[in-house]
Amino acid sequence: MKSLAALRALVLLVCTVGGLIATAGAEEASRGEILFDNVRVFDGTSTQLSEPTRVLVRGNRIAAIGDGVAAGPEAQVIESYGYTLMPGLIDMHVHLTFGALSMADLQSPDLTPEKAEAAAAREAEAMLLRGFTAVRDVGGPIFSLKAGIDQGRYIGPRVWPSGATISQTGGHGDFRSPEERSRRFFGKPSRAELMGATFIADGRDEVLTAVRENLRFGASQIKLMAGGGTSSAYDPIDVTQYTFDEIRAAVEAAEDWGTYVTVHAYTPRAIRRAVDAGVRVIEHGQLLDEDTLRLLAEEGVWLSTQTLRPSTPDMDPQRKAKRAPIIENQSRVWTMARDLGVKLAWGTDFLFEPDLNHEQNVHIPLLTEWLSPAEALKLVTHDNAQLLALSGLRSPYSGTLGVVQEDALADLLLVRGNPIEELELLADPERNFLIIMKDGEIYKNTLDHAAASD
Repeated sequence: MKSLAALRALVLLVCTVGGLIATAGAEEASRGEILFDNVRVFDGTSTQLSEPTRVLVRGNRIAAIGDGVAAGPEAQVIESYGYTLMPGLIDMHVHLTFGALSMADLQSPDLTPEKAEAAAAREAEAMLLRGFTAVRDVGGPIFSLKAGIDQGRYIGPRVWPSGATISQTGGHGDFRSPEERSRRFFGKPSRAELMGATFIADGRDEVLTAVRENLRFGASQIKLMAGGGTSSAYDPIDVTQYTFDEIRAAVEAAEDWGTYVTVHAYTPRAIRRAVDAGVRVIEHGQLLDEDTLRLLAEEGVWLSTQTLRPSTPDMDPQRKAKRAPIIENQSRVWTMARDLGVKLAWGTDFLFEPDLNHEQNVHIPLLTEWLSPAEALKLVTHDNAQLLALSGLRSPYSGTLGVVQEDALADLLLVRGNPIEELELLADPERNFLIIMKDGEIYKNTLDHAAASD
């Protein structure tokens, strides 16, 4: 078993390094020119669309914007009929592997890393075709899948990987079945650890090792479990996880690599401890109070949260009970965070229910309970990209995302209609996303059919 784990680690390392080389090569390669003509632009920050204009893409970058922009004789010219060109969508909280598999799949003795990766690859392609050109994967087996996307073996969004979640014993990332005993006392890693899903790490030394292992494989940020969760068996929502010293160890190790720690936490107690230890991003936070939200605003700590839907009828009763106070308080937290000026990011966090993945876009219009359509668009493009940039030199991709401006990366959507006036357009990507471009390459183009039907 140890030799198998070592071999798998070597393969993942080779894949990750290869992916980085392939990405760099792709950015340097010239793919010619694509000119969007007669297009209205949402630039990622504005409150209204531009007048009809031209946008020139050269290679994987936006080369020029303006009425007088001209392209070379070999350029592909796209007549855009006054539709909206906007940045690609960004989801800041995905689990590409966990979201592709049900709990029964994950517990099946027949599940192998190869089967898990194949399922995640199918969902990654579907995610890109829903218009999500970049995602932050905040826990689970990801490095081999990301390398496959970057090398062109799979189709999918850009991925900012965290790698295995890092959890204390009995924490939110302790995925052991009842018969699996502690690795520390009994010497055998759990199945979830061998699959690259989690590290169960206790004490400063183990936390340091777990963080450094993820960074070694190419993590762009580190995900730590700092409180109880709704989808885990052993930890009530109210529990605080990891001591100050353990969290601080993770922060120090991440900062030495120029990146940051984000923590899963809901309660003020867990979040205050994490902020005191130097954590830069909080995931979830739906049980926060006003004083703690004010602390986040004062310290410049990001709150990456969700638009949670009500529990489904077939959801496990224990999970429904855990979710109840979180759903009840989510509107209050969104409102207070907005009013206090907390740095906000948005993601979906679908877990263990693959049938829900097609609802990813549907969650964006739900933001209008607290934000204007223009603010919501800015959040899921420009603002989310600002948080991606927090990875600094550990970012796996070089360039600016979340905006339509000169020299930005060409991750673009051509949308039928005006999403500032009708944010619901984003909820139906199959019909309304006419062109999906990532890194200057077109992955979907139904423009001619759409123009004929209008």
